Amino acid sequence: MSRIKVMVNGMPGNMAANVARHVLNDGRFELIPFSLTGPEITDREQIVDSIKIRLIHPGEREDALKELKKKEGRFISVDYTHPSAVNTNAQFLCDNILPFVMGTTGGDRKKLEEAVLSSATCAVIAPNMAKQIVGFQAMMEYAAKTFPDLFSGYTLSVKESHQKGKADTSGTARAIIGYFNRLGIPFTEQQIVMERDPEKQKSRWGIPEEYLKGHGWHTYTLVSEDKTVRFEFTHNVNGRDIYARGTLDAIVFLNSRILEGAKGKVFSMIDVLRGTGN
Repeated sequence: MSRIKVMVNGMPGNMAANVARHVLNDGRFELIPFSLTGPEITDREQIVDSIKIRLIHPGEREDALKELKKKEGRFISVDYTHPSAVNTNAQFLCDNILPFVMGTTGGDRKKLEEAVLSSATCAVIAPNMAKQIVGFQAMMEYAAKTFPDLFSGYTLSVKESHQKGKADTSGTARAIIGYFNRLGIPFTEQQIVMERDPEKQKSRWGIPEEYLKGHGWHTYTLVSEDKTVRFEFTHNVNGRDIYARGTLDAIVFLNSRILEGAKGKVFSMIDVLRGTGN
C-alpha cells in the first residue's frame, strides 16, 4: 500500500511541528518538506527530526504549489496556522483542489464550510482533533437533542486554560456551551473565563510547569437554582500528542473518501470516529 503524502502547514508553530513529527514517525505517511506559513515569519526553514522543511510565505505559494504538484502528485494538506488565516488558507486550498484537514480554530466557520462545499475538493474540519473529547461532544449533542431543557433553571460557569500563544477562545468550549444552551441554560461565548497567563495557570490552576506551553484544561460547572445540586464536567489535556494522533486518523479517513471520489464535501471528526461520511 502506497504511503499517504502529507504537507503540514503552520510551521514553525508548535502544533504543526508536533503533527509533522508524528507523520514522519508513522509508516503510513510521507511528509512533504514544505509548509505554508504566515507573512510575519522570517525563517526560511524549520528542522523537524533532522528533516528540513521549507517555509512558504504567502507571496511564494502559487509558484511553490506548481512545483509541489509536479513533483509530488496528489497529497493532503493539514492546517495548523493562525485563526486569522483560516479562511484565506482554506480558499487557497479549495481554489487549487487540494484536500485538507483543518485543525485551526477561529475564522468564519460558515464561510469555511461553504468554500469546501462549492469546490471540487473535500476536507475534514474540526475545532478539536482529540477523538476522546470529540466523543464527549457527541454525547453532549445526543443529550441536547434527546433531553432539551434538561438543565433549565441551572446556572453555568465555564473556564478554559490554554497556552499563552493561543489567540482565540477554545472552539471546543464554544461547541459545548451550544449544547448547554439547548439543554436550557442561557450562556454566551463572552461569559467564558479564559486563562492565558502562565503564572496563574501554575499557581491557581495547578497546571504542571512542563505543559504550560501546551495544554487545554476545561471545566463546565452547573448549579441548580436553589444551590443544592452541582454538576461538573472536566477534561484536562497536557501536551499536544492527543490532537496529533487524531489528526493522523483524520488524514487516513479523508484519503479513503478521496479514493471513493468525494468532492465538495465537508467531514467532521464524528465522521472520522464512525468511519463514515457518505
